[in-house]
Amino acid sequence: MPFLSDPRRVVQKDLDIAEYTDPTHNPMIPHTIVLEPGLVIYKVYMNYWFFARSTAEELRQGLRAVIKKCRPDWDITAPEMKAAWQQGRKELFYPYRKTFAKRSANRNRRSYGNTKNRKN
Repeated sequence: MPFLSDPRRVVQKDLDIAEYTDPTHNPMIPHTIVLEPGLVIYKVYMNYWFFARSTAEELRQGLRAVIKKCRPDWDITAPEMKAAWQQGRKELFYPYRKTFAKRSANRNRRSYGNTKNRKN
């Protein structure tokens, strides 16, 4: 579903984000959405006026929280991470021997099954 070009206002209606104060132009209330992997919504900011917009610091904090949730090596001082390193489980530590693309491909295969026969 295209969102940047939505002349029929499908997304506007589905998300109920019509700016009701301007019925002539029928604009949408702008939003910023911080997403977790799998397109899970972590946080939504309503950006109606300049003073309501999310700041760079708020977005940085949101992205930091998301990365902390999905990265096992976020805190390498944790006892379980030290033990994993000592056991040779280096796959838990990014980017140890794997590129981001390889890690993403492996994660997608585990989550969604075999991707060899999937059409792009």
